[in-house]
Amino acid sequence: MSQINILVVDDEEKIRELVGEYLKREGFAVTHAGSGSEALERVRSSSFDAAVLDLMMPGLDGLEVCREIRKFSDLPVIMLTARGDEIDRVLGLELGADDYLVKPFSPRELVARVKAVLRRSRRGDSPPRARTLIEAGGISIDEETREVSLDGQAVSLTPKEYELLLRLARHPGRVFTREQLLEQVWGYDFFGEARTVDTHITRLREKISRIRGDQQYISTVWGVGYKFEVKN
Repeated sequence: MSQINILVVDDEEKIRELVGEYLKREGFAVTHAGSGSEALERVRSSSFDAAVLDLMMPGLDGLEVCREIRKFSDLPVIMLTARGDEIDRVLGLELGADDYLVKPFSPRELVARVKAVLRRSRRGDSPPRARTLIEAGGISIDEETREVSLDGQAVSLTPKEYELLLRLARHPGRVFTREQLLEQVWGYDFFGEARTVDTHITRLREKISRIRGDQQYISTVWGVGYKFEVKN
């Protein structure tokens, strides 16, 4: 079995070395990048199992790097931020980050988060299954290719937006609480808040409404959560 390779991206060398040392102690291989542009080059040219990505970097910052990575990869990303600003955390999660950690942080906690996102990402490492296509009210979800279309027009979704839509669409009419969606889509060991679900649902609805404003598909059940339904 090949060694798990983690990409550590931070413009501060001391932080890269500290994080890398703790990850190596746990048996991980570590690759360093000192800038956002270098990180993108490495992700495009090499294979990684997860990335630890600093938010505040000169030039190409962590948010932009995460946005670019999500255009071509589902690589698990843990965002590091020197600020406790909720806007930064929410924006990072909207762009596809899997978790976040505020500086200063415990290296042991960071290692625990890396292990957690690796466990969640490997839940999909199962044997191939028969192709499944969900179609309802003009929306089509191809589980094999992870492609979503609406009235024949492609809908570009982040990995978490796709997982949310898929989870709801598999069980039309069933009401999911925010906590259930957080556990089933992000994982029971996710360190974020239930409001993360609301943010992703809002973005998902916006993308759908750009193509078809007369059908929402995801309904709010006030005081409970969300459900998938097609309204005639």
